[in-house]
Amino acid sequence: MPQCAAHPEVETNLRCGSCGKSICPKCLVETPVGAKCRDCAGIKRLPTFKVTGRYYLRAAVTAFGLAIALGLLLGFIASYLSFNFFRLLLALGVGWVIGELVSRAANRKRSGWLAAIGSGAVILCYVIVYLVDFYRYGYFDWAIYRTIFNVLAVGIAVYYSTRYLR
Repeated sequence: MPQCAAHPEVETNLRCGSCGKSICPKCLVETPVGAKCRDCAGIKRLPTFKVTGRYYLRAAVTAFGLAIALGLLLGFIASYLSFNFFRLLLALGVGWVIGELVSRAANRKRSGWLAAIGSGAVILCYVIVYLVDFYRYGYFDWAIYRTIFNVLAVGIAVYYSTRYLR
């Protein structure tokens, strides 16, 4: 009995419909015209998931430039928001804006690294918010309820920024 070309320890009677090479069920690719080996089936990644270095660079420049601008703006706005629910809504907006603009900069491509760029931009944005807050008041407010809301806000913003980038 013939062995699989890719897995010599597996005996098989299956053959590729194009080249006739022996294939096992692990190597088998179903196509509309029959079973083929991986080489003949021509399995390719979707263009959405083919991200080149140029797209990563565009996404990173957009993300971190936007994070700095939003961080400075949010730093001055957040000090006037005493109710933490509005800060959570603001975090939702920040995450959405960063995720959407990074996605557009990368031509709507998707990858784990684009999601990491979006997450890093959100974290940088909130670091800048806290530095602006420290610069204005000279101390960090570590009250437990504010800390919980701030961590929750960052989590919401990271979730919304990476939602369409993974």
